[in-house]
Amino acid sequence: MINQFANLNWLSIFIALVAYSMLGALWFTVLFGKFYKLSLGKAEETLPIKPIFIVGPTLCMFVITVTTAILICSLNIGSIPEVIEFACIIGFGFLVANTVNIAINPNIPRPILYGTLSGAYQLVGI
Repeated sequence: MINQFANLNWLSIFIALVAYSMLGALWFTVLFGKFYKLSLGKAEETLPIKPIFIVGPTLCMFVITVTTAILICSLNIGSIPEVIEFACIIGFGFLVANTVNIAINPNIPRPILYGTLSGAYQLVGI
């Protein structure tokens, strides 16, 4: 496992993390901000911007990005078609499913909208 970390392309991981973060910033504000607020039951509110709302997701995306890189390396995925297949399996099988599962709770007024919106972001992001 330690050898896996040494073999990772950390520059690529950093670039992927920045792209994933930028996608999230655009996804939940410019592209789908209205629907995101609606899914949270806060359609008429201005959502607060606190450091935890930036740092927390970035740390989570870092873990996802590093884990993805380890899996790609471990599975010897080397072509674009293989990467797309892998992303679909991980995207739907873990990220989308987990996001929808998290959304289905009494604190999310519109769980299907939230799960669809956030799950689609995770799928595109991966």
